[in-house]
Amino acid sequence: MSKVFSCLLEDEQATVAMGGVLAQNITQGAIIYLHGDLGAGKTTFTRGVVQGFGHTGKVKSPTYTLVEPYELENQSIYHFDLYRLADPEELEFMGIRDYFNEKSICMIEWPEKGAEFLAAADLELTLEYVAQKRKVSIMAKTQKGEEIVDRLSNTNNA
Repeated sequence: MSKVFSCLLEDEQATVAMGGVLAQNITQGAIIYLHGDLGAGKTTFTRGVVQGFGHTGKVKSPTYTLVEPYELENQSIYHFDLYRLADPEELEFMGIRDYFNEKSICMIEWPEKGAEFLAAADLELTLEYVAQKRKVSIMAKTQKGEEIVDRLSNTNNA
């Protein structure tokens, strides 16, 4: 059975903060699929992860460029938004496999549009609205993912 961490987020600031908490619990590279309706907070959450690794500039959605790279001092983070992807094969042409390595963090919005061209997720994150709040659920899909979810659970209960 996959381990799951979930919590309610009060607002955009809490969503960014939770992304930062996730960043603190990633000790090596990870592939994270982001699920949720348009406007659910996938890019906002990603902003928290990127800032959690020390990025101080703007974090924007790569809707038109497909990928936004963040080369930080100790971490490479790649934020993918596949919403406008016309054909999954485009990912092969852009060399997507080069982004997936043990040291990089790949945050992938709309992964279902990437078909077989994406590496398997360590974590699947779902954002959804519950009343006026957002609920984030983070499900482990690999051993590495389970270790991250364990650390998250321990951090949140401390």
